[in-house]
Amino acid sequence: MKRTSRRCSNCCGRPAISLTDILARVRAAERTAGRTEGAVKLIAVSKVQPLDRVEAVLAEGYRTFGENYVQEAAAKWPDLASRFGAVELHMIGPLQTNKARVAVEIFDAIHTLDRPSLAEKLARLAEARGTCPELFVQVNTGAEPQKAGVLPDATEGFVASCRALGLPMVGLMCIPPEDADPVAHFTLLATLAERSGLAGLSMGMSADFETAIAHGATHVRVGSAIFGARDYAGRG
Repeated sequence: MKRTSRRCSNCCGRPAISLTDILARVRAAERTAGRTEGAVKLIAVSKVQPLDRVEAVLAEGYRTFGENYVQEAAAKWPDLASRFGAVELHMIGPLQTNKARVAVEIFDAIHTLDRPSLAEKLARLAEARGTCPELFVQVNTGAEPQKAGVLPDATEGFVASCRALGLPMVGLMCIPPEDADPVAHFTLLATLAERSGLAGLSMGMSADFETAIAHGATHVRVGSAIFGARDYAGRG
């Protein structure tokens, strides 16, 4: 892959790390952890990023991206896919039930299944369509009242209820509390996944993805380290 750098949108002007370097760090973390090469999928989180930064990563040949907002993803990815080819899209932000229909049409995986009403909606859509994105249950490992996610003690039962609806459950996802040591949260998520017979672990972001890989992550969500800092001021 061609090595490129993109400058952050904040005043520091610090260049983002090249995609090549991020991928190399993922592979190195796999080796250090004794994992098979390619066991971890890097999701390039392109939410609220200027289009030229996303196009630069696409031009490097990368095709796995994450988005937080259904409306934003629906507005930009059909055109990008028509110009650059098919991509694999992961929904990693909170999903409103009334936007589930659009989400299942554009995303290959949804990492934020967190409540019965959403599970039931996805099951109805899956039955009507005959297909469904791969699903991860979001777990609120820190039991933070302001954060979405199933509480740890309820995770096993919730996964079982989703399976009973016929949903394709592949893993769990978490976002550790800000400024907390993520290790305890990654360990807890891995334990909960094992109890439910799930292999997928969506955990680890720009600041801690190597630590997440050491603790079993199968999907890491890296945005600002690849694209540079986000500018939310211009988002409506």
